[in-house]
Amino acid sequence: MHQPVTDNPFVIMIINMVIVFAVLIVIWGLIELTHQLDPTKKKADPPAAEPARPAAAPASAPKASASTGMSAETVAVIAAAVSACGYSAEQIHAIRPAEQPAWRTYARTSGMRTAR
Repeated sequence: MHQPVTDNPFVIMIINMVIVFAVLIVIWGLIELTHQLDPTKKKADPPAAEPARPAAAPASAPKASASTGMSAETVAVIAAAVSACGYSAEQIHAIRPAEQPAWRTYARTSGMRTAR
């Protein structure tokens, strides 16, 4: 009859943890191998010798209109954030608040239902 090698739960735990981590390391190795053999990966461009050009001046940001009520600082911050995402200041056509009529309607109806 077959007898267990050990009844010690700590030895069994160590054996199981070694097996789990060995499998994880093998999977990690396969993922790394797949990343190196990937034919669809873009080739790295050689580093450019030219230093990066400075960011666009805030003066090139779109001007705030009187109808939006935004200050020039707010417009400059929004333009800088959009430029940081990779767009140029010339690609910004308009800065206006997003209309959310459903939210406004919900706020009005919930305000009417609330007892004060």
